[in-house]
Amino acid sequence: MSSLLQSAVGLYPFLEMGLGKGYNFTVMEFHGLVSGGSAKAHALGYPTANIPLTDTGVSGIYAAQVLLDDAVYKAVAFADPERHILEAHLFAFSGILYGKDIRITLVEKIRETAQFADDEQLKEAMHNDTVRAQEILS
Repeated sequence: MSSLLQSAVGLYPFLEMGLGKGYNFTVMEFHGLVSGGSAKAHALGYPTANIPLTDTGVSGIYAAQVLLDDAVYKAVAFADPERHILEAHLFAFSGILYGKDIRITLVEKIRETAQFADDEQLKEAMHNDTVRAQEILS
């Protein structure tokens, strides 16, 4: 099978979710091995899978899809070009992801990166981002 056809087949679950929903399919896809991070999001109730971010032109919060072991999970993702990291909080997943090879597809940008006065404001923003990502992906 050609690599182009394999890529198209691999995108099918993502495309199927957006048919008829008016999504703009400018696909931004990243893959890598999950590594540890600062654990700040986890401490706020939003554990993330962290992979290297190789495109420093990508930043902000996104509704996302994560491919893990042939299963697709809905997620909210944070692209941080300053730390060269892409973090994804997977919905309906519990388990250990360290060392796993995952693929994160950024579906739609929710907002730009912002600074918050304290952890409570950050936690509220993370909650709002999660709700918005779930709406986009439903």
